Amino acid sequence: MTDAPKHPDETPEPAYRSGFCAFVGRPNAGKSTLTNALVGSKIVITSDKPQTTRRAVRGVLNRPSGQLVVVDTPGLHRPRNLLGERLNEVVRNTLADVDVIGFCVPANQKIGPGDRFIAAELKALRAPTIAVVTKTDTVSKPQVAQQLQAISQLGDFVEIVPVSAYRNDQVDLLADLLFARLPTGPQLYPSEVATDETDEARIAELIREAALADVREELPHSIAVTIEEMNPREVADGKPPLLDIFATLHLERSSQKPIILGVGGQRLRGIGTEARRGIEHLLGQRVHLNLHVSVLGEWQRDPKKLDRLGF
Repeated sequence: MTDAPKHPDETPEPAYRSGFCAFVGRPNAGKSTLTNALVGSKIVITSDKPQTTRRAVRGVLNRPSGQLVVVDTPGLHRPRNLLGERLNEVVRNTLADVDVIGFCVPANQKIGPGDRFIAAELKALRAPTIAVVTKTDTVSKPQVAQQLQAISQLGDFVEIVPVSAYRNDQVDLLADLLFARLPTGPQLYPSEVATDETDEARIAELIREAALADVREELPHSIAVTIEEMNPREVADGKPPLLDIFATLHLERSSQKPIILGVGGQRLRGIGTEARRGIEHLLGQRVHLNLHVSVLGEWQRDPKKLDRLGF
């Protein structure tokens, strides 16, 4: 018995593709903003300060034809301390285990030694690399063209694409190019999952994001946040639920504490107000945020302290 012939209009369904893409680039290359734009929600904090991203954060983009897991990584750089070494190790471990790489270079900065350093490392990896010129909204079209030409000299890239995550310009095109490089395979995460980050980790990052605003000099590098407790508070019948969150901002030196506290604790209250807005949006409920500032001397260089902080 033979199979019935296919109807002339029938076409086979395209193979389902799934896999991992990692964005890599020097600090402040626009990787986190691009990750959020691709996924369609804020899963990574953003800031103009270096070392904003301190671990590999995964976001999930679903399409009927496949699933792309986008991994935002810390900026690859020449480390000055143990934390920097560990962040670079996170990047290299991530790059060794993904299906496609997005090498991000901002349009508004000239190609520099950091970009050449990363490009040289990418040549030794098995995964194909797409070069991404980010922040195209910040420069003119001729400057974008110049940057596209400059990045083409750094390596043998399978694609080169300019994007603006801020304007959502060519983000969908980049997604198409990334999906095309994924292997066929099953769905990796449930469709409703946007990230594998825990609520606790995301809350700690939202607090750190609020603390990074307007700080100066070396303080951004010195801030780490841990969540000590998260407890539902008993409320009267008919009132919306309330979650008590107790968090600690860790600094490296006592001299940094007055900067975070501000006059009469005003700056710390502002950090709490800003962070609470983001946390309530994330959790969909009322939050009471209690912040404490602690000095954890030279934690960026101490392996035991780094372990304690989760690095």
